[in-house]
Amino acid sequence: MKVEKLIKTDKPIPLESRTIIHINLVSNKINEVMNQAIKPYGISLQQFNVLRILRGQKGKPANLSTVNERMVTKMSNTTRLIDKLIIKGYVNRVVCPSNRRKIEITITPKGETDLIKIDKAIALAQEEILQDLSKQDLKELNQLLDKF
Repeated sequence: MKVEKLIKTDKPIPLESRTIIHINLVSNKINEVMNQAIKPYGISLQQFNVLRILRGQKGKPANLSTVNERMVTKMSNTTRLIDKLIIKGYVNRVVCPSNRRKIEITITPKGETDLIKIDKAIALAQEEILQDLSKQDLKELNQLLDKF
């Protein structure tokens, strides 16, 4: 990905600025491909992330703070994401019988079934995104990203 070509400039960009712009462009491209992959399922990447978190609970309920702290993209609208997933029949929300102030959230069987299909679409999108990188490239890239 040639940064200068994408932003249509002939001027040299300072290395630090070019790096930040490049990271942003790559991030946007990744999000674009991933969003296209899950578009047929009518969910967002954030909703997909919630479903994966709930599946990872292995049948144990999660509360809003657990979901929010495990989100890849931290946000304050986790309640809204859960509400949308409830409408789609992907998650359940109940008041905890032992502590009425606590809300328990679980993935439904429909959510688990559809998540398997969505996982396949995401895997294909990841292959597309990473097709030009070797395993060694990925290891090196992750080492660099870990420095952030």
